[in-house]
Amino acid sequence: MRTKIAGIGHYVPEQIVTNDQLAQYMDTTDEWIRERTGIEERRYAIKHKESTSSLGVKAAKIAIERAGITPDDIDFIIFATLSPDYYFPGCGVLLQRELGITKREAGALDIRNQCSGFVYGLSIADQFIKSGMYKNILLVGAEMHSMGLDFSDEGRAVTVIFGDGAGAVVLQPTKDENQGILTTCLHSDGTHAEELAMINPGSHGGYHLGTEKFGYPDVDVPGGVFVTQKMVDDNLLAPNMTGQLVFKTAVVKFPEVIKEALEKTGLSTDDIDILVPHQANLRISQFVQKILRLPDEKVVNNIQKYGNTTAASIPIALSEAWEAGRVKSGDLVCLAAFGSGFTWGSALIRW
Repeated sequence: MRTKIAGIGHYVPEQIVTNDQLAQYMDTTDEWIRERTGIEERRYAIKHKESTSSLGVKAAKIAIERAGITPDDIDFIIFATLSPDYYFPGCGVLLQRELGITKREAGALDIRNQCSGFVYGLSIADQFIKSGMYKNILLVGAEMHSMGLDFSDEGRAVTVIFGDGAGAVVLQPTKDENQGILTTCLHSDGTHAEELAMINPGSHGGYHLGTEKFGYPDVDVPGGVFVTQKMVDDNLLAPNMTGQLVFKTAVVKFPEVIKEALEKTGLSTDDIDILVPHQANLRISQFVQKILRLPDEKVVNNIQKYGNTTAASIPIALSEAWEAGRVKSGDLVCLAAFGSGFTWGSALIRW
């Protein structure tokens, strides 16, 4: 038994935000952003009208329709995001409610693996399908980064990179030996966890994180350290990234985990028909492409239009490639991701 992608879909908000528009809020330029990231524009959801789960719902409806099933056929939900609607509960149950499939009471799993979220979710779903536990799993990767970005000069390095969007797939079992997920490889190393993270708010209360970089709580009462005035005043409620360390690590781990998947299946880079990397930075993708010696027609890059959409980036890129006819029956599709944690992973799929 193998797991196949029976349906795929994506949704990006209509609102386009160009580099020049961001330059109105912070000290940056279109040239500066393009040179360092390859990004030309990104999409932002409409505040008060859209959310991470609502973006996911739109992508999920497309994937379900293309799979030839109805929402009532879904027997398990996996939702990957770092920007949930609420601190809790997770987006999985919100999506379930919006799709109208609460009567079946299908399980909903929320995973927090950031940029690697979709690949991790794919591996989890693969195990459930192969075990025979579920037959129609809905896997969604969605993000609404725009609600949590710092649009000052201080937050420039992070803010210019990220955008909003969602992608979804329906996964089903297949006995076709020439189709389905061949393998998935998952890894993590928490040594540099804080170098790409959103530290506050959190339950740490400043413990072991230092008083200058992340801010120690300014209150000393039970339960009063989750969000403090100091966090607000010192601009500690925004993501931070040590870009150079992330770049140097990513360009090593990306090719490593891709080659690991190929070795496990007895294949080589020449066998790859299409590579869909997580859209973290165009320079990273180009570096990895060069190492693997893959021609342009075998690599999918759409970060220029959407920026980094974290857990949504791979399903959006894969969906667009499929719609454009770049992914065909029998193709060997390679997915790979690296991100916060650090976590990284890869998947090989015979389409």
